[in-house]
Amino acid sequence: MHASTHTTRRRWLREQLGEGAILLPGALPASRSYEDSHYPFRQDSHFLYYVGACEPGLAALILPDGEEILLGTPTGSDDVVWFGPRPGLEDHARAAGIGRAEPLDALPAMLAELRRQQVAVHYLPPYRASRVLQLGSWLEMTPAEVTAGSSSDLIEAVARQRSVKSEAEVAEIENALGITAAMYRAAMAATAPGRTEAEIAAALQQPALAADRQQSFSPIVSVRGEVLHNESYENTLAEGDLLLIDSGAESAHCYASDITRTVPVGGRFTSRQRDMYEVVLRAQMHAIESAAPGMTNLALHLQTARVIAAGLKDLGLMKGDTDEAVAAGAHALFFPHGLGHMLGLDAHDMEDLGDVVGYEAGESRSEQFGLGFLRLARTLEPGFVITLEPGVYLIPALIERWLAEGRHRDFICYDKVRQMLPFGGIRIEDDVLITSRGSRLLGPGIPKTTSELEQALARR
Repeated sequence: MHASTHTTRRRWLREQLGEGAILLPGALPASRSYEDSHYPFRQDSHFLYYVGACEPGLAALILPDGEEILLGTPTGSDDVVWFGPRPGLEDHARAAGIGRAEPLDALPAMLAELRRQQVAVHYLPPYRASRVLQLGSWLEMTPAEVTAGSSSDLIEAVARQRSVKSEAEVAEIENALGITAAMYRAAMAATAPGRTEAEIAAALQQPALAADRQQSFSPIVSVRGEVLHNESYENTLAEGDLLLIDSGAESAHCYASDITRTVPVGGRFTSRQRDMYEVVLRAQMHAIESAAPGMTNLALHLQTARVIAAGLKDLGLMKGDTDEAVAAGAHALFFPHGLGHMLGLDAHDMEDLGDVVGYEAGESRSEQFGLGFLRLARTLEPGFVITLEPGVYLIPALIERWLAEGRHRDFICYDKVRQMLPFGGIRIEDDVLITSRGSRLLGPGIPKTTSELEQALARR
């Protein structure tokens, strides 16, 4: 991203906040097992959006008069031994279009002077304990005061600005999807009975590593697809299994991709698997075709749920009036999560800001099981990039619990459902841009229909 991009973003943010200063801390290194043993560094996404520098331990301060300061630790003379030559603080400031660079240890005095002048300091809610302690040290506040003191005005402004993606941001996401497509080709080529989930996970990530790209999140590679966030790779693949893969690579500038595919390990779907897969595929295609500005993602989710419920009724797993079943939440036995979420610099973009990203002012999450997990309910707007990822899962523990409680007997054919166990889960996910007229599927084609998946697996 060019310096003018970051400058324009900060200027807009400054205008929205009116009075007060804006403090944007960068990420700190995260220790793995002792202080100098670090996890791979990933810059805070808000800092990336407004500053762009990937160096640890930076902070940006935007003063009420519009002056901008980048603060950090000057490069020491011995750093070159451990890290080699690298840009200095002034270099990072210049690249971000910031005219002033200062040592980070000058920040507490700057903030103290602002407080003395009764100038509010706006900051976003911290999501790591190290950030809470850092802010507390800078602002002379207790951890509880830091947590309670984040700025609702700044949260709302950042969420509003970052929700609408520019053409350059969409290009970054599509760039990430190009790597992700290669990841799925590699994973499908490796999928076969007798292989382990760990082997498929290794094959999946190799194209990203070869391109010097990070994963957007820890990949899910599992024959236990009914466990929605299963990050274990301990199982061995067997004939008749369904393998669910949920993963994505980052672009060079850290924009995320997020794709899910479910493939038959043996190379061909059984008739039962094919029928269930087609239900999910119809639901996802309906969501892609229906997504448009002016429509709420809540309405889109409920439409998609009705497609799933109707399909499951055709298969004998549900019964009764489809609209009534969805209104009651009976479909959530099979589809217990939301339709999708925002996508951008994170797979769940800006989720650290809370429901202000996914819900309109004054709206709150439903208390109904399943519907309450919907991360994005608000009205869709041109420039939003979202995931659309319906699924159908047979979760034995949930089925037995609902059966024991007698829940939704008017809509669920429990005898038929239990006969299908064990089954696993099916999820299909793509990334979509909301346009002025509808939506556009992003990235290159990744096999998705049953025939496309079987053809891809046949080329192993």
